[in-house]
Amino acid sequence: MTLLGWIILFSLLGGVLSVLAAAVFLLLPEGLRTRLLPHTISFAIGALLGAAFLALLPHALEGGQDFHAIGMTVLIGLLVFFLLEKMVLWRHCHAEHCEAHGPEEHSHGGQAAGTLVLIGDGLHNFVDGVLITAAFLTDIHLGIVTALAVAAHEIPQEVGDFAILLHSGFSRLKAFFYNILSSLATLVGALLAWWKLGQATDIIPYVLAVAAASFIYIAVADLIPGLHKRVHIAATVQQVVLIVAGVTVIYFAHATLH
Repeated sequence: MTLLGWIILFSLLGGVLSVLAAAVFLLLPEGLRTRLLPHTISFAIGALLGAAFLALLPHALEGGQDFHAIGMTVLIGLLVFFLLEKMVLWRHCHAEHCEAHGPEEHSHGGQAAGTLVLIGDGLHNFVDGVLITAAFLTDIHLGIVTALAVAAHEIPQEVGDFAILLHSGFSRLKAFFYNILSSLATLVGALLAWWKLGQATDIIPYVLAVAAASFIYIAVADLIPGLHKRVHIAATVQQVVLIVAGVTVIYFAHATLH
């Protein structure tokens, strides 16, 4: 398979297939879905942190890259993602109610709230596509690991997005259709990056650093706070085990592919 073929395949994996998986997840009985969702989030945290620290950053620093420049890129990336989230352009909710999309917003905003979620999700998916392509242009194995980490966090995010759209008045069919449409932004971002980044290989390490910042921010700022809502010992042990499992899967995937 050509490199472009790998990029298209795994961009679809990170985008469209995660929406399909989330749709199937929503068909499960509500009680089972409620019990499983926190576990998928814990695993996604491990996958994101593993991809950032064990795959993306090491590759960004290969070839004698300036450590301080890469580190500064990560810090700037974290700040940018913070500002984007503050502007409600990039919001990750993993439950039906959260600070940005609580019941008050649904009751007053109607479908406007759902539309905002779709716009933010489309931008997020577009950036994911750019990051996947940058990883593939560095190394096919890194691209696969990056796409797997994207898919791991997209599934619980898409479940949350579906819940928000349904609360905003979208029918199940419309929510599914618009989420699929939004997910195609991953492929658009990937193809645009293939066209542009292939001509500017010098900036790829910095794009990888931004990808690492994205994964770290999502894991630490958006996902981990939700885990602190379950404070009893059994839940904490489950969370730690699943986070370690996510890191382990990325570690062995990266090591085996190499």
